[in-house]
Amino acid sequence: MTLAVQLFTVRDRLIEDRPGTLRALADAGYDAVEPFRAHLDPHALRADLDAAGLTVCSAHADLLGADADAAFAAAPVLGTDTLIQAYLPPDRFAARETVADTAKQLNAAAIRAAGTGLRLGYHNHHWEVGTLIDGTTALEVLADLLSPEVLLEVDLYWAATGGADVPALLGRLGERVQFLHVKDGPATVEGPMTAVGEGVVPIAASLAAAPGAQRIVELDRCAGDVLEALVTSAAALR
Repeated sequence: MTLAVQLFTVRDRLIEDRPGTLRALADAGYDAVEPFRAHLDPHALRADLDAAGLTVCSAHADLLGADADAAFAAAPVLGTDTLIQAYLPPDRFAARETVADTAKQLNAAAIRAAGTGLRLGYHNHHWEVGTLIDGTTALEVLADLLSPEVLLEVDLYWAATGGADVPALLGRLGERVQFLHVKDGPATVEGPMTAVGEGVVPIAASLAAAPGAQRIVELDRCAGDVLEALVTSAAALR
């Protein structure tokens, strides 16, 4: 299975030297990347990725806002058929009614995506898991309301931060989970993230619970040198 890295992890380094940063990711043991804000500069990014020998497994974008059309156009340039809604605010998951409205919007966006040959997914943070609706996580309520073709990208760190038994959550969500954000650390909202295997997130059990899902390493922030952490993470996952 290919091993990917979410480019938000190295966002500052990309500004300083994108070609060199992408080569460093390839040297660290990654086969693919997941760009963020996919609608920006797709042709130039694709050229730099080709030079580094990297593919694109999926891409993040705001698919419920003004960026959607540009993201749909950028996806084939980048070489991916999957776009992920990277973020929606906590108030979208505060009650069953707001979750239902969120699902309705994501389902409509998925129909638009399918019209261009693309798949649509949703990526969680901690509030979709930490918020319970009649005893069920808001993420699971959302999953039950989504069209079957809408996939999930479960962020292991944020699921743990939300208080979930992450392997059990993945088991309940089942095959809808096709991408995983693999990150480690103290599983707190503000704590610094670490290389995979150096924190408290149950990485091995979580990967076993979703064996067919694409692994994407992401560090929103890092306690030490981010490239060193990515090298360590790739070695641990290999």
